[in-house]
Amino acid sequence: MHHGRPAVADPLVDRRWVVLSILCASLLLVSVDATVLHMALPALAADLRPTATGQLWIIAAYSLVAAPLLLAFGTLGDRYGRRRILVLGYVVFGLASLACAWAPNVPVMIAARAALGVGGAMIMPATLSLLRQAFPDRAERRTAIGVWSGIAGSGAVLGPLLGGFLVETFSWHAAFLINVPVMVAVIPLTYWLIPESADPPDGPWDVLGAALAAVGVAGVAFAVKQSPHGGSMFVLGPLAGLLGCLLLVAFVRRQRKLRVPLLEVGLFRNPAFSVAVGSVLLVLMSLVGLGLLFAQYLQLVLALEPMQAALRLLFVMAAAIIGSLVAGPLLQRFGNRLMTVTGFAVGAMALAAAAVGLTVTENLWLLGPVLAVTGFGVSVSLTAASDALLAAVPASRAGAAAAVEETAYELGAGLGVAVLGSLATAVYASGIPDTAARDGLTEAVSMAAGLPPEAGAHLLELARAAFVTGLRAALVAGAVLFVLAAIAAARALPKTEETHHDHD
Repeated sequence: MHHGRPAVADPLVDRRWVVLSILCASLLLVSVDATVLHMALPALAADLRPTATGQLWIIAAYSLVAAPLLLAFGTLGDRYGRRRILVLGYVVFGLASLACAWAPNVPVMIAARAALGVGGAMIMPATLSLLRQAFPDRAERRTAIGVWSGIAGSGAVLGPLLGGFLVETFSWHAAFLINVPVMVAVIPLTYWLIPESADPPDGPWDVLGAALAAVGVAGVAFAVKQSPHGGSMFVLGPLAGLLGCLLLVAFVRRQRKLRVPLLEVGLFRNPAFSVAVGSVLLVLMSLVGLGLLFAQYLQLVLALEPMQAALRLLFVMAAAIIGSLVAGPLLQRFGNRLMTVTGFAVGAMALAAAAVGLTVTENLWLLGPVLAVTGFGVSVSLTAASDALLAAVPASRAGAAAAVEETAYELGAGLGVAVLGSLATAVYASGIPDTAARDGLTEAVSMAAGLPPEAGAHLLELARAAFVTGLRAALVAGAVLFVLAAIAAARALPKTEETHHDHD
């Protein structure tokens, strides 16, 4: 939106609710693709026969490529046109989905998943920055951000559900082919309904800065993804992390000196902005890390089929969607600070209750409310964080701010699997005698199948109990993270609303 024009005359603002539905449809696919393989991987592995390392790379390639490119594409959209980057992202995402579906071998599959990551990195910041342009009124924008956050958060939960359904009904190819018709539909709709918007600054685009940020984030993301898996290949993890941090320090120093920086580092001096970014990181860490452990708990401990397991996860998704719809009015009534703190506190209590009550037998009276309350609390906190983040920057920098939030999403998701997954695995291993079963619950299940019935049953009982103990430890860690986030939000967020940037 250009500064000299009244908001009413902007066609993007006139069609804002239709625009929101298009942006959310594309965002849903991008966030689903991060986790769609959690349930579809066994079927895919049976066809392409990847090694254990190959399987890791098939899953990790998507976010390892997406995370480093978000800032580059967010700022390119601000400069050269947000719609242009968005449509280009649709094309890349659609073509990469086709390549994934028909990949003949593992290297092609990994390359196609990386290309999906490029498309995702073009789409994600553009959806949030176009939303900032389309909703100049903060009250309406809160509702829109609520829907956007609900879609972004629940997409990660819907991924395994959709993956399980598509594999059981069709085949693993369908998990990728489902993207193609949506992309074919949204490209003409985007050209028709969303006008181009850009805020080109005076100076040149900082290519070196974009490269420093991309390689720096890639190093950190690689370290986060690979550290928990051990082995000689993954000694590179800590080294990559250290190099990544050094490059990010160089990036920050460079941005401070430039007249037209890619990222205004001074934004992080604004407590509302910093807490919002930190909140997103912590929430996604808990959500994705615990989500993966819960998927294993439902399938391997409670021995549910993929679809039955996925239906339990609908508690989270339904509550997240309800939370995202009521978050706008709640923020309007009570303000960001109170709603952020409340969302985290409620989530912490739900996780603590689960840590106390979960056992090797299913208790839906505990599991259902815990999943629902966590989904609701997380979705309210995420909406409050996104609202604070976008309100802290002028409209012309929306792409850069959106990219910072998306990077926190991706890194948080990776950290969740690394930190909470490693904690649960370490606790699990300490409760199992020194056999191959210590490597994980999947190994224990296959090992038990080869033992005499009584010994097999005993090993399975031990392994399931050890896994639940590990899951409880991860739940306690998740609850602690939520409490820390609540304290940080209570201390750093302003008591009164700051709206001075709103109509920039």
